[in-house]
Amino acid sequence: MQQTLNTTLLIIGGGPGGYVAAIRAGQLGISTILVEGQALGGTCLNIGCIPSKALIHVAEQFQQTRHHSQGSALGINVSAPTLDIGKSVEWKDGIVDRLTTGVAALLRKHKVQVIQGWARVIDGKTVEIEGADTRIQCEHLLLASGSKSVNLPMLPLGGPIISSTEALAPKALPKRLIVVGGGYIGLELGIAYRKLGAEVSVVEAQERILPAYDAELTQPVLESVKQLGIKLYLKHSVEGFDAATHTLQVRDPNGDSLKLETDQVLVAVGRKPNTQGWNLEALNLDMNGSAIRIDNRCQTSMRNVWAIGDLAGEPMLAHRAMAQGEMVAELIAGQHREFNPTAIAAVCFTDPELVVVGKTPDEAKAAGLDCIVSSFPFAANGRAMTLESKSGFVRVVARRDNHLIVGWQAVGVGVSELSTAFGQSLEMGARLEDIAGTIHAHPTLGEAVLEAALRALGHALHL
Repeated sequence: MQQTLNTTLLIIGGGPGGYVAAIRAGQLGISTILVEGQALGGTCLNIGCIPSKALIHVAEQFQQTRHHSQGSALGINVSAPTLDIGKSVEWKDGIVDRLTTGVAALLRKHKVQVIQGWARVIDGKTVEIEGADTRIQCEHLLLASGSKSVNLPMLPLGGPIISSTEALAPKALPKRLIVVGGGYIGLELGIAYRKLGAEVSVVEAQERILPAYDAELTQPVLESVKQLGIKLYLKHSVEGFDAATHTLQVRDPNGDSLKLETDQVLVAVGRKPNTQGWNLEALNLDMNGSAIRIDNRCQTSMRNVWAIGDLAGEPMLAHRAMAQGEMVAELIAGQHREFNPTAIAAVCFTDPELVVVGKTPDEAKAAGLDCIVSSFPFAANGRAMTLESKSGFVRVVARRDNHLIVGWQAVGVGVSELSTAFGQSLEMGARLEDIAGTIHAHPTLGEAVLEAALRALGHALHL
């Protein structure tokens, strides 16, 4: 006999957007059920943001130790290190486990009912759990099913062809790895594997790596990639893989075919909204390409049906999904909210790291804004020197007429941590004078933020 549950809010998907919405709804006293077919935390916690940063840290530590085994300028000398990748993956899994267990505890604390299973939408008020003989009736339906890796038909996953999921849980390291896709996922993992000792090549269809970012910003990353010995095949398209000879067939810009020998191929050509397999089409929602169309309150074209995160398209960022989930819970509780951020930081954890918040110089120009663009190099920053990391810079984009800051960009060691300061300054409507008038701690990388603003005003102190 089928069991029917009733709730005010039903959330499909327990990733960053879904679980944050559930926690906030619980805090607000809203009766909430969360349905998740896999592990709580979604892609981000289990096979994305968190495990990739853990693997990147392992790779960085291993490379630094190897560097010191060859005699470093710091005077540190150690014997050549070895790597137990199984133990590294175990450590990474421990972090993931602690975080997912923590999410489960928070949901319990706020009286959210979690149902493990795959949801199948019947209509805007009804969802069934496949194979569980359970039907759930709700007043509000929140869709938060996230995204999945884009597959290439000529490179079906399996055996030596892997996605980022398999790349984050290696049982052994390949001697040779080809990464298909020179965007942030491909480069983050490609750089990590290179530091772990694999021979890495990157195949990218566009004319440069990280094509979503401007050339000036990505130049230090390009230099680092070359220094690491990663081979780049730019403006090359993939044709297929020959398992017998372990070769990837690619076509160069002249139309000639090349065969690249490899042990593994990592397909990292992007992600797409996860709209298939749970009968979403039953709702007949307005779509925006492959994503669900939403308004500035995350409402879909059907009343009381909401969509957040990657399912609603770009930018596909966990922190965007979290902010949207929190807002939807508050809207359902009767609060007045709109999703109207001035900017959402995008961070790329390559070596060096990249941060983009707000408008780049090109975007400001395209928007018809007359802007001052000013940058300050980390080569002139004392803290960067002590970290042995002098490449990169901080760049500010501000309106010429009133000095209102419309964008920040940075490339360098640890610049991901500057994203908070960048986001706050834009959200609070800061002008160059506000940043220049704020005393920044010395010695820190953040001083480059101050100096970029001072330089825009015509009087940088350390340049």
